[in-house]
Amino acid sequence: MPSKVPDHLLPSEEDLLYEEEILRNPYTLKLWWRYIQARRDSPPKKRYILYERALKALPGSYKLWRAYLKDRIEAVRGLCITNQAYESLNNTFERSLVTMHKMPRIWLEYLQFLMKQKLITRTRRTFDRALCSLPVTQHDRIWELYLKFVGSDGIPVETALRVYRRYLKLEPTHVEDFIDFLKSAARWQEAATRLAEILNDEEFSSIRGKTKHQLWLELCELLTKHAKEVTGIKVDAIIRGGIRKFTSEVGRLWTSLADFYIRRGLFEKARDVYEEGMMTVVTVRDFTLVFDAYAQFEESMLTATMAMASKEEEEEERKRRREKLLQMLRGLTRKEKKKRKEEGRNKKKEEEGKEEEEEEEGEGRERTRRKKRQETQSDEEEEEEEEEEEREAADVDRRRRGGDAEEEEEEEEEEDEDEEEEEEDDVDDDDDDDDFDLRIARLEHLMDRRAELVSSVLLRQNPHNVHEWHKRVKLFAGNAHKQVLTYTEAVRTVDPLKAVGKPHTLWVSFAKFYEGHKDLVNARVILEKATQVPFKGVDDLAAVWCHWAEMEQRHGNYRGALALMKRATVEPPEAMTRGGVGPDAPVQKRLYKSLKLWSMFVDLEESLGTLESAKAVYERIIELRIATPQIIINYALMLEEHKYFEDAFRVYERGVNIFKYPHVKDIWMTYLTKFVPAEDAKALYLQYAKLEEDYGLARHAMMVYDRATKAVCDEDKMSVYEIYIARAAEFFGVTQTRETYEAAIESGLPDKDVKAMCLKYAALERKLGEIDRARAIYVHASQMADPRMDTAFWNEWNEFEIQHGNEDTFREMLRIKRSVSASYSQMHFMLPEYLMAKDKGNVKDTVDAAVEKLRQASAPEDDMAALERAATGQPDTAYPVGGSTSGMAGAPRFVSSTAAANDFASAFGFRRMEFSSASTMEPEDGERGGGGGAGGVGGSGMGNGSGSRAEEVKIKVPSSVNPEEIELGDDDEEMEEDEDGRAGGDIEVTQKAVPSAVFGEFAEKAKHLQETASASNQNDTRTEEEGKSLGALERFKRQRRQ
Repeated sequence: MPSKVPDHLLPSEEDLLYEEEILRNPYTLKLWWRYIQARRDSPPKKRYILYERALKALPGSYKLWRAYLKDRIEAVRGLCITNQAYESLNNTFERSLVTMHKMPRIWLEYLQFLMKQKLITRTRRTFDRALCSLPVTQHDRIWELYLKFVGSDGIPVETALRVYRRYLKLEPTHVEDFIDFLKSAARWQEAATRLAEILNDEEFSSIRGKTKHQLWLELCELLTKHAKEVTGIKVDAIIRGGIRKFTSEVGRLWTSLADFYIRRGLFEKARDVYEEGMMTVVTVRDFTLVFDAYAQFEESMLTATMAMASKEEEEEERKRRREKLLQMLRGLTRKEKKKRKEEGRNKKKEEEGKEEEEEEEGEGRERTRRKKRQETQSDEEEEEEEEEEEREAADVDRRRRGGDAEEEEEEEEEEDEDEEEEEEDDVDDDDDDDDFDLRIARLEHLMDRRAELVSSVLLRQNPHNVHEWHKRVKLFAGNAHKQVLTYTEAVRTVDPLKAVGKPHTLWVSFAKFYEGHKDLVNARVILEKATQVPFKGVDDLAAVWCHWAEMEQRHGNYRGALALMKRATVEPPEAMTRGGVGPDAPVQKRLYKSLKLWSMFVDLEESLGTLESAKAVYERIIELRIATPQIIINYALMLEEHKYFEDAFRVYERGVNIFKYPHVKDIWMTYLTKFVPAEDAKALYLQYAKLEEDYGLARHAMMVYDRATKAVCDEDKMSVYEIYIARAAEFFGVTQTRETYEAAIESGLPDKDVKAMCLKYAALERKLGEIDRARAIYVHASQMADPRMDTAFWNEWNEFEIQHGNEDTFREMLRIKRSVSASYSQMHFMLPEYLMAKDKGNVKDTVDAAVEKLRQASAPEDDMAALERAATGQPDTAYPVGGSTSGMAGAPRFVSSTAAANDFASAFGFRRMEFSSASTMEPEDGERGGGGGAGGVGGSGMGNGSGSRAEEVKIKVPSSVNPEEIELGDDDEEMEEDEDGRAGGDIEVTQKAVPSAVFGEFAEKAKHLQETASASNQNDTRTEEEGKSLGALERFKRQRRQ
């Protein structure tokens, strides 16, 4: 009897409408789907019954099956995979596949559901069923999930390999996926085989976009890193084929091949591969890869050797300790054995002694008994018994001796074994030391060869690189043999037509090498061969000949040098023909027109030959039409040196006719310079500049003006600079005249011109608003402006600071003014040369004439000069004390040495003067050089009183008043007080009158000068000639010595 269905699973009243429609049309999908959608919120079992009823009526409906399975999958989500619901759902999938076996979506959902349950065998078989059921066009959807399944964890590798092999039959282009799987599964042999197969397949195209080169590198990496796992493949041939085919990764392939042999344990073979790689690569990058790998290999071998040596030492140390312990144990056992043996022997002796005693006692008893019983026993029996006893004792001693000998033999054998082991250890240590030294030597040799190997790589790139050959020779400095071999290889290898650089330098350097080793014979042989080399240019061959001639000169063979030049400049016979020597002819045929060669030839003729021979060479140069303007100028200058002026002018004329503008410009300039002196050069240069301004470039005109400033005489330089500045401002603007102003200031103009130029420069900077630059110019010019004489300059600076300065800058100007004034107050005059009379007989007249000349120049009166005049009774004259004398003929020259002034005074018979400090004090009326002696030259402090008065005189001198002085604070006044050495207000200066006795020495000096005046007249001529280059002080000293 069927079980009763629960009420909640039976159709409700709401379902009756759907049930009636289904009863009328049970095979309509739309009705079933509407019914199912209406009962989406019903219990699962009720929905499942509804689905089952619908599928029973419509078993081929994909929509119903898909919705049903999806609903069932959602229901089991979150449950354990061992739940019965999973198996029920599996059965439902199987039932659906009866009719839906052509639907890939159902298969994929079923397979994903099985993969979630980790049912490996069942899943694999389901995949196979799906592939069998679905058409091949839809297999890619199944294989994608299948490969993901076999690549997951827990799947046996062999199963995955078989699945992949089946997949490659369908999609052979996806072999790279299989290779990746093989690598992940550590199946290196099959991975290498598959890679080799696709590399050998010319039609293979990577779906990942990999090139053949990348696949080669991948194969090489696999072969080298897993050298022991991969067999049956010719790794060496494969990698070498890649080296020949792919030149961009040669270094990496060489290191891979060496790594392969290293992993196979073939270290010597790996070393040979590294050496071969370094000798064949052609780029520095590849060389660096190979060299670094090689060095790392040697270091690792050295480290491994050291580790093994240390490990062996540790093992030996452990072995020695073990042996010592064993020896100690053996010693203890031997001692115990000996002790036991001794104890045994002692026991035996004691037992034997007891036995003997007992035997003796028994024998005594027996004897007594025998004596008692058998007193008649024969002597022979007694002797036999004694012999037996002796034999027994001998046997006991023999046994003891035999045991001791065996022990000694064992000890000797053990000692011999220990000695043999020590000898073997010493031999092993020696071998280890030799191996260690060999590996260190290999590494050092490799590092020392790096520069040479890099040079070889660069030369393999371009064997015609001359510069690299020179660098290679320098690498072997100190090794003459290798240098000779390198030079020989270089001159044989370098093709002059393909050379990068100057190939003749190799021959020249080769010859210099032999010359440096004092082997001139071989040097000449090298240069002789170099002259036969087909160089690319004539200058290369000419350089060889020139070097050969210079070498002969260095060793004193001047005739040989001239002979070489004559030989080199011989005109070939082909040049005599109508066609002449063409441009394609060898350089040896075109050498006779080399200007470089002819220039050296003419230099040698000028130095070693005659004038006629030198003229012949110059004429030959002109005939060959290879002369340059410089050759013409040199020819003319040579003739001028030999006083052939007319011939020199003819050469200039020929040069002017040969060359055109602008090449003739230098010849014209030199030619005109010979006729136009410096005094008349100004007009010529101005006309030249005007020509450039009208018909040329303004830049060229400025160059002409610049040359004019250097060529004209000193009197015209200032005017030329003014024109230069004006034209520069007109053409290029005012700002471009700064360089000209600075050049004029630094050109060595007289101080008055430099000062004027500085004022103009400062005015320009003021117009441009560059106040700081203008102030710097004033500071520079202030060193040439005496405040006592050049008041215009200081007034202009004063006005500048009032307009543009501040308190600090004005104070700085005042400080500079005081400093310059002090420096000028220290300078003392010296009479100029032309004021010295030609008649040296009367020195006093000479002095009077000089003083009169100075008076005519309106020089200010000096109190010290008045005192001297009063002492000597001379007329009332005056001479300048100091300050600028520009513009005055015969201006005195100033010196800043007190000793020089004293010498000057002594030469005239004046008393020696003691000068005061450099501070300047002005009198109250503002005039300089007044009474008091503290200003001007700074005399000894004499007043205007008579020389006979000896009392002290105190003179009140008011401090100098500056009408433009800035009111400063108390601190500033104190500072100025310290700097100037005086306080504001009047200063008391204590002076003493000069005693009359001080002038007595002057009379004696004057008398002595009159006596020596006649003797000085005899040397007038010589003195005047020598005096042209001497100052007045030196001439006075020389007169005094005479």
